[in-house]
Amino acid sequence: MSTTAGEPTVSREAAALPQGEGVWRLAWRRFRADRIGMASLAVVAGFLLLVAASAAGLVARDWQREVGVPYAPPSFLTSDAAQEPGGTGAPAASAGAAADEASRATPRGEPIDLSDIDPLAPRYEEWRRRAAQLQTTEPPRRATLPLGGDRLGRDVLAKAVQGAQVSIFVGVAAAFLATALGTALGALAGFFGGRLGDVLEWLYNVFTSVPGILLIFAFAAVFGRGIGTVVLILGFTGWTGVYRQVRAEYLQHAVRDYVRAAEALGAGPWVRMVRHILPNVSHVILVQLSILVVGFIKAEVILSYLGLGVPVDQVSWGTMLGEAQSELILGHWWQLATATAFMAVFVTAFSLLTDTLRDALDPKLRGVEA
Repeated sequence: MSTTAGEPTVSREAAALPQGEGVWRLAWRRFRADRIGMASLAVVAGFLLLVAASAAGLVARDWQREVGVPYAPPSFLTSDAAQEPGGTGAPAASAGAAADEASRATPRGEPIDLSDIDPLAPRYEEWRRRAAQLQTTEPPRRATLPLGGDRLGRDVLAKAVQGAQVSIFVGVAAAFLATALGTALGALAGFFGGRLGDVLEWLYNVFTSVPGILLIFAFAAVFGRGIGTVVLILGFTGWTGVYRQVRAEYLQHAVRDYVRAAEALGAGPWVRMVRHILPNVSHVILVQLSILVVGFIKAEVILSYLGLGVPVDQVSWGTMLGEAQSELILGHWWQLATATAFMAVFVTAFSLLTDTLRDALDPKLRGVEA
């Protein structure tokens, strides 16, 4: 009876105790206090919205349309750039049109009667008249574009937006694949150890003994081109860093008191590994994921630049840099500048976001007020 009467008192005393902030709430509070981190988050979110809009067909849907003259200069350049030799192709187009007009005006002599040797000759005139009635009108091409045009007259801005969709998708998807693989293998090696740990350590040493970029090139040369192929190649070659970090964390947490207490209460090894330890190492996994996104975007750009990445009928920042290599010799720099600017802004913002996230989730700084 006395025990029952004392239970509400104990509950009220427990409720009166000060409640500490959770790990993720404290990390968000510290992250929000960093202005550079919030600005980087806004830039990354803007790129992700742009990628989503491109995937939905709201923007850059017609990036393959030839809307401008070949090598159309950016709109912010002066009109003198359009008159430079080899600058945009507009003078060449005018010269070609003048040559066509001159060829039409040149007399070609009397028509030759082929009715004696060609039974279809009497119908040639009728077919010519019908063909003349079918007028094909080509929409006029613009002399300038917002950020210029490529050798076919395609809008460089639309190509950069479409390229962002491909490059960011490859980087994020490959990072998730590598993080999942590295987390699973690292958890198994760190928690169970033994022969399984030795086998996984041997596999880790095999992958790390070969330079990463050479390993990527070797897989790309064997499996060919394609977005899915690039994602698989980067994911299956980039898990080693996550594996090393997660294995070290599991080695530390496996012998701690809360894990031992869970084992004493009857929790099995998989429950302890997934339910108890994994949430306590999730901050390390999240930071590693964000680091891999930046590295894989760079790797995709290099692969596409060398012709081992996305197919030729698709565009990414790497393929734009590859096309701009020949254009730069002719003095057309705007495709190179646009692709480089898009990639530099996103990679820099994501790197700063990663640094801020690492500081916000650092266990040594959790007790420090922002």
